[in-house]
Amino acid sequence: MSSVTETTAASTRPTAPAPRGRRAHSRRRHGLGFWAVAFAFTAVMAFATVPAPLYVIYQARDGFPTFTTTVVFAAYGLGVVASLWLAGHLSDVHGRRPLILVSVALELVAAVLFLLWNDVTGLIVARLVTGLGVGTLTATATAHLGELKVRATGDESSAKGASVAAGVVNLGGLSLGALIGGALAEFVGQPLMVPYVVFVIALAVAFVVVLAAPETVDRPATPVPYHPQRIQAPDGQGPAFWAAGTGAFAALAVQGLFTSVAPTFLGTTFHVTDRLAAGATTFGVFAASALSQVVFAKLPQRTQIRLGVGLLVGGLAVLAVSAVVLQVAGFIGGGVVAGAGVGLLFRASIGSAGALVGPEQRGGVLAATFLIAYAGLTVPVVAVGAALLVLPTLPVLIGYVVLVAVLAIVAGSRLAARA
Repeated sequence: MSSVTETTAASTRPTAPAPRGRRAHSRRRHGLGFWAVAFAFTAVMAFATVPAPLYVIYQARDGFPTFTTTVVFAAYGLGVVASLWLAGHLSDVHGRRPLILVSVALELVAAVLFLLWNDVTGLIVARLVTGLGVGTLTATATAHLGELKVRATGDESSAKGASVAAGVVNLGGLSLGALIGGALAEFVGQPLMVPYVVFVIALAVAFVVVLAAPETVDRPATPVPYHPQRIQAPDGQGPAFWAAGTGAFAALAVQGLFTSVAPTFLGTTFHVTDRLAAGATTFGVFAASALSQVVFAKLPQRTQIRLGVGLLVGGLAVLAVSAVVLQVAGFIGGGVVAGAGVGLLFRASIGSAGALVGPEQRGGVLAATFLIAYAGLTVPVVAVGAALLVLPTLPVLIGYVVLVAVLAIVAGSRLAARA
């Protein structure tokens, strides 16, 4: 039998009401735990994009082709998918906090690998380990934030606000990492060392603060047999689950473009070689994703989904046209607009998936949805890298844009119909 949250477990057995002082202390503790987990979530996601503006430096130093960059990036995606498949759902059984601590520890290992072993092989290994940590974290931290928020406020409806916070932290962290990496590389010196030293410190702090966060899952009384995450819809929820998965896939496919080959595209096609500019471009796309979730949070869900699809498709269209006419401002601006749409579509997809089941299964369903999402972050980018070996850049980019736009329209229309 799957584990359940303490709230669910408590509802099945009579207990005496807790004294008011104890309840207040518990709420404060869960409130602080919420911020501790949010900080750790941000640090891990930011670390995931620190190398994005640095790939051009590695490429110039070692002379490898753009395809090698996509292989390094694919190692990250492979790590995410592998950990989501093998461990992303285990927090339903073993608790949220242990899985978050494992994730932060893996990111610390990756940061040390970047510092000590930074040839192509080392980059691949470090990115693989980074992906393993991110995959372990995403579904677990998303579920944990919601549960901590409900316990801190005593209000079940606050889970919606926590969902917004989780989306902002997820995509906002990704945006910060690219900006920090680019800024440090441009202004501080030793661009292949300083960014990773900064994150060794940040991740060590994150590990310590998560130790103090309360657990929100009761472990089952009897051992639960292990099995990898199943990518299957909950009973009777097939169409809704796959619509959510497709929406998340399309959303992260846009992000994959801007964390892998877009900085190289800026350098080779638009001749923009400034490291901060490369990081700021990725930052703009991810920051727009995070900001749109806050700005439009009060709109009805159906309106958010339709707006998200419109922004995503419209932004990609501007990006593609700008690539044809060689307008760098339009390329970056189109990416930012598409990023705003990504935030709305991604949050709607994850929220829709999490609402399909109760707390005892939520970690597993979210892990399955994130697994599909991160396939979108990886598979299309690797396909782009392979296509660039035999085709010019422009038709590959346009083909990518068309594919992602079609997926977003199909998924968004189905999500909106069910909102």
